[in-house]
Amino acid sequence: MKFTVDKHEKYVLIKLNETKLNSLISPQLKSELILTNTEGQRNIILDLSTVKYSDSSGLSSLLVGHRLCKNAEGSFILTGINDNVSRLIAISQLETVLTIVTTVSEAIDLIFMEEIEKELKKEAR
Repeated sequence: MKFTVDKHEKYVLIKLNETKLNSLISPQLKSELILTNTEGQRNIILDLSTVKYSDSSGLSSLLVGHRLCKNAEGSFILTGINDNVSRLIAISQLETVLTIVTTVSEAIDLIFMEEIEKELKKEAR
């Protein structure tokens, strides 16, 4: 699996450099998401801008990322999704489960906003 990992203080950006997110790639992506999460990262942005096709195993890996981040009280955000992948997500009725934004910068802004909200809630207690 070809990908890049860009670690920051509040989030990790994983850019998948593959055209297909299928049964060959999905197990490796799940492993990388689990590894990233166990290293203490609770906010993950997954950039799928090069992915042209996904199947059900690809969707499964996205749901693993979502669950890991949710359990860690963080965010799993997808960005750069094309029409084919978007349709698959819609058919699977996952557009209300997965957080999807258009650009990486939108995803970063969303994470910082959510982190500020969490800090404010902690202070209010």
